[in-house]
Order: sequence, then structure tokens, then C-alpha cells
Amino acid sequence: MNNSQRLKDKVCIITGAAQGIGLATSLEFAKEGAVVIACDVQRKAVDEVVEQCIAWGTKSIGFVVDVTDREAIDTMVVQVIQKFGRIDVLVNNAGITKDARLQKMTLEQFDRVIDVNLRGVFNCAQAVVETMVAQQGGVILNASSVVGIYGNFGQTNYAASKFGVIGFTKTWSRELGPKGVRVNAVAPGFVETPILATIPEKVLNEMIDRVPLKRLGKAQDIANLYAFLASDQASYINGAVIEISGGMTV
Repeated sequence: MNNSQRLKDKVCIITGAAQGIGLATSLEFAKEGAVVIACDVQRKAVDEVVEQCIAWGTKSIGFVVDVTDREAIDTMVVQVIQKFGRIDVLVNNAGITKDARLQKMTLEQFDRVIDVNLRGVFNCAQAVVETMVAQQGGVILNASSVVGIYGNFGQTNYAASKFGVIGFTKTWSRELGPKGVRVNAVAPGFVETPILATIPEKVLNEMIDRVPLKRLGKAQDIANLYAFLASDQASYINGAVIEISGGMTV
């Protein structure tokens, strides 16, 4: 067993854990010795993540959880506490897009993205916060986006949700910092994940041209940052929004 594991025995809940950045984060946390609580909406995918985490020699359990379903989240949190006695880290990674220009966006598109990306983050954070405060320690990591800092064409709902997550992060870091709980946000740029699968190659190439490093980010790049922020190495980082975009906004 690697004694330098940064997250050894830390109980870590990760939402949207079954693909993309969430999957990479789950596996990175497992490598770092965390107890990985993998949450996503599909049972088969959740089971596969858990298997992969256990293969790294750590404990892992999975839950089928929709972050808009507060009852399911509360039930999951209770079961985690019953089994492991604590919750050290929450990674609010689950998110969706339903893009359209303002003139074309439907109320359903708007409401669904706000519900998952904003209310979902609120639901999960509120469900774990009492436990973290009681144990006088914990870390909440929220997925924002460069779109949540600079906006983006066709993403009224997504940009609003990711701006909102930054508002959560700044507010909670003030409220919870004195109680030993750190709250930070990560703002990825263009990352190779299933969420980009629908984008035409021409548009992808234009996106890459905007990045000084001349490549898309990899899910692992974001997972590495989450692992650092979750660890005690980041013990004085609170209320930060860290852009990880290859310099695309320089």
C-alpha cells in the first residue's frame, strides 16, 4: 500500500461519477486511497465504477442517485454515515447541458439545467454539511466552468447555473470556513468528455485554436485538481474558483 496516498481513508462522495470527469475523479481518488462513494443515475455504470475503484485496493460503494431527488440524496448520505461514520469530501460533479440561443430556449431546457446543475449542487451540499460541521472538518468541491465566468453563446441556462455555483462557493466558504469546512470551485475549459460528443469536428477545431496549449483538456487533468483540492495539501485554499482551461481565457 502506498503510504503517500493523499486521500487515504477519506470518505468521498462523487456525483456524476460514472463518466467523463466524474469517472476520472472517482478512479484518481481510489488511487489516492479514498473510500469512493460513486453516485450516478444508471445502475450498471455505477457498478462498473465501483468495481474499478475496488481494483485499486480501496473501499467503494455505489448509489443510483438523481441529484434533483432530495429524498434519494438524504437516504444515500444516511447510509454512508451508517457504514463509514463520516463524510470527508463531496465532489459536486453531476451536470448537464441543453443548449439553445435565448430566442429559441424552451422553459423545459432552462428548468432542467438549473434543476440539475444548481439545485442539485445545493441539495448535495446541504445533505452533507451538518455531518462535516459536526466533525469539524470537510471539503466541498463544486463544478463550475469557464462558461460560468465568461458566458458562452447558446448557453443561457448552463452559464447561469455555473455562475450560480460560483456564488454558492463564495458564500459557503464564508459560512463554513470558521467551522473547518473548505469550499472551492473548479472551472474547466473545453474537456474531452461525452458532453462534447455532439459537437461537430469543425467547431471542436475552432475551440482548440482558442487554447494556447492547442489541445482540449483531458478528464484526468480535472481529476488531478480535484484530488489536490480534496487533500490536506490544499488546507489553506478556501473560496477559490480555479480555472483549468489551458489558458483559453488569457
